[in-house]
Amino acid sequence: MKEIYEITYGGYTAQAKAFIIAQQLDGMQMPPRPMIVICPGGGYWMVSDREADPVAERFNAAGCNCIVLRYTTLTNDPSVRYPVALMQLVKTVAFAREKAAEWNTDPNRVFVCGFSAGGHLAASLGAFWNSDLIRQEVGDPEKCRPNGQILCYPVLTSGPYAHRDSFINLLGAEAPEDLVQQMSLENQISQDTPPTFLWHTMDDSCVPVENSMMMAANLHRAGIPVEMHLYEKGWHGLSLCDASTAHCEGQIMPDCAGWFDLAVRFVKRLNA
Repeated sequence: MKEIYEITYGGYTAQAKAFIIAQQLDGMQMPPRPMIVICPGGGYWMVSDREADPVAERFNAAGCNCIVLRYTTLTNDPSVRYPVALMQLVKTVAFAREKAAEWNTDPNRVFVCGFSAGGHLAASLGAFWNSDLIRQEVGDPEKCRPNGQILCYPVLTSGPYAHRDSFINLLGAEAPEDLVQQMSLENQISQDTPPTFLWHTMDDSCVPVENSMMMAANLHRAGIPVEMHLYEKGWHGLSLCDASTAHCEGQIMPDCAGWFDLAVRFVKRLNA
């Protein structure tokens, strides 16, 4: 089943496209499935098609229900700023849990998966799901708590290795320094941060690999379960690293494509 829902916050509307596997196959009830809420990248400027539906379809094939969140970006509305996209994600995760029984989803296995700037969005929920800001929106923050996060070549730091344009698009060019620092997510780790899967390429000239490396190191120091995979070669924005999402030969990287199966194992290992 594929169905599109509208998620509204502060007058801005996002599109949440659900990819739900049939509850019964061959007349037999299937066990509840994990839910993956996918946040495509695009620098908070746009939302990448290559990191959206093809990823959901691949997760469906691995036995996971999915939602692709097309959160509001500057391409949709030049006035949009933080925390609109985050709150749209908050409401999407809460919505997925509300639908758990109907969709045969395990409410204790709801994951966020983000690519590039979408990785920043996903990790923002991981960092702030228990914050006062989110409590004011949903009441009980457990409604939007991610049980795990999958961060694919993510934008994370606002420090020396930052992808500056993502933060300008998210916060505005004149954002106060304390807010910019708050968005440096490698420094926002707590005992509320969920188990984390990271992958990145050493060659990434757009979002430096140090984003993932610093995040992994700080997660490890805090005692948060973390799994990271680094690949020697590969551009930024590889998505599934194969012909299903490649617009040129340079995006077909068999050595990197293994990240997906590793991420599925991560999902199925947690709360198993």
